[in-house]
Amino acid sequence: MAQNAKLTKAEQIVVKFTGDSGDGMQLIGNQLTALAALDGNDVNSLPDYPSEIRAPAGTVAGISGFQMCLGDHKIYTAGDAPDVLVAFNPAAVKHSSKFVKAGGMIITNSDTFTDKALEKVGFKSNPLEDGSLAGYDVKAIPMHTLVREALADMDMPNAAKDRCKNFFVMGVLCWLFNKTPQLVLDFIQEKFGPKAKKPKLEIAEANTRAFKAGLNYGETTIMFQERYDLGAAQIEKGLYRNITGNDAAALAIAAAGHKAGLQPFIGSYPITPATDLLHYASEFKDLGLVTMQMEDEIAGICCAVGAACAGNLAFTTTSGPGLALKTEAAGMALILEIPLVIVNVQRGGPCTGLPTKTEQSDLLQSMFGRNGDSYMPIIAANSPADCFDATYQAAKIALKYRTPVIVLTDGYIGQGSCPWKVPTMAELEDLRPYVNLWKPEDHPGETYQPYKRDPQTLARDWAIPGTKGVQHRIGTLEKDALTGAVSHDPMNHQIMTETRYAKVEKVVQDLPPVQINGKDSNKILVISWGGTYGAVKGAVDRLIAEGKPVSGINLRWVWPFPPNLGDIIKRFDKVLVPELNMGQLSLLLRARYLVDVQSLSKVQGDPFREYEVIDKVHEMLGE
Repeated sequence: MAQNAKLTKAEQIVVKFTGDSGDGMQLIGNQLTALAALDGNDVNSLPDYPSEIRAPAGTVAGISGFQMCLGDHKIYTAGDAPDVLVAFNPAAVKHSSKFVKAGGMIITNSDTFTDKALEKVGFKSNPLEDGSLAGYDVKAIPMHTLVREALADMDMPNAAKDRCKNFFVMGVLCWLFNKTPQLVLDFIQEKFGPKAKKPKLEIAEANTRAFKAGLNYGETTIMFQERYDLGAAQIEKGLYRNITGNDAAALAIAAAGHKAGLQPFIGSYPITPATDLLHYASEFKDLGLVTMQMEDEIAGICCAVGAACAGNLAFTTTSGPGLALKTEAAGMALILEIPLVIVNVQRGGPCTGLPTKTEQSDLLQSMFGRNGDSYMPIIAANSPADCFDATYQAAKIALKYRTPVIVLTDGYIGQGSCPWKVPTMAELEDLRPYVNLWKPEDHPGETYQPYKRDPQTLARDWAIPGTKGVQHRIGTLEKDALTGAVSHDPMNHQIMTETRYAKVEKVVQDLPPVQINGKDSNKILVISWGGTYGAVKGAVDRLIAEGKPVSGINLRWVWPFPPNLGDIIKRFDKVLVPELNMGQLSLLLRARYLVDVQSLSKVQGDPFREYEVIDKVHEMLGE
């Protein structure tokens, strides 16, 4: 019996769920992620779903996925090849079995392997029987049959009972990975029980029974001869919660408004994969956060510009196609020199491209995608949790330097999740010193000059239109360098253009120096930015452990570059930049530092795996 299954210690496990979009892949994936985090593991996840609203059920095109890596140490990515694949139907097996590592486990629902289902995906015979899955540890479980037996006395149609199979699988995995069942039972009650926002008691009972049936199956079947135990990760003590990057950014917006003493405002338009940020932020009305969903992307940023002019801490959220539409209004914020934060959750392009897949192809668009010389600071979050700090830091720089700031996340980290150490409000930097709204009573006898600048930051004064004594012209025509009146003088335009550029360059004085992972000088330096951080960090750590002459750095501020970046690059023989684009940061580094940067490009709508970086480094070392 399975009660005698060997309990094996494991350092990390990679799990991938695949099935029809209606099978609850994201629900079960998020639940196992939360379960692992609450049980003390570090965890990182990656949702993967098609852009079609609902492709035909049982087809490869309709497969939705969710991959996660959980471990007893710091986890930086959702993992390379899955150790365990949960494939709910033949289409999922055909789609995802090739990704499983050799000898890995495939758990599937044998009840779905009907002749019709096999024919739909092009299987000429049943892969559970014809040996085509040889080399994998296949666990074919009649999930529908077992769930229907567990729910036999409930007055529900079989189709509704079958939808509980994801919690049956959760029960199996809870047993297989030696997790705490009560955490899942509590979740079911919170989501569907009497205290839920919209209680669904019958669904709560059905899912509870299905989950317990999965637990019992794991404990009693002879199918599993081994189970796995992950110890708690050694991470900094504190209050943690599992969080997605989009949710983290929304929380940062609310927190930044509070710490600046200003009303936070988001003017946006829904766009995949940034929509969740707007959804979550709309729940913070009690914190004074105003969200305004507009009719299009242009209206979204224009109302945010208006809010900034009126003295609010303003944000707009989008993805690549929306950023393209926002360019003129972003230039308006820049020439007005007002604080504004633009959060861009990048996706595959060009145009509408790959709406649900991740990419990093908006860096050059963020740098140069506006008419005129219109430079803006750009910060790139490197993990779901880091989306909080990146967005918060962007608000600080926007306030201090009176400039729009772009935050680059991407579909991977925006929709992926990981544990986040929740800061107290007292731990967050006070943003009020960077507000400095100009008030006549603070400047007796002084005439307001709207473009008079702070010598340290070159930021102009921020005054609210309509305030007595601070009347000034606003608009998108070039301004006089002091009075703010419309000016077409050639030399004035030269001065204003150079000043706006110099202001962004001065942001360097607020940037922390880059930290090196490994030796200060070496043969190869691997540079990551944004969502490539996890794969590069994991790869460099493994290469260092192997004794390879490799070091790594991560760039959070990708414009302007940190102050010590040039000195670091000079100390290495070769520089490698892995990017989910065709080499955009590599282009900027070559232009700025005149070094032969080697680019490792990937544009498959899928994040880097550690082995891809390792293989490239071995190639550069001649191995």
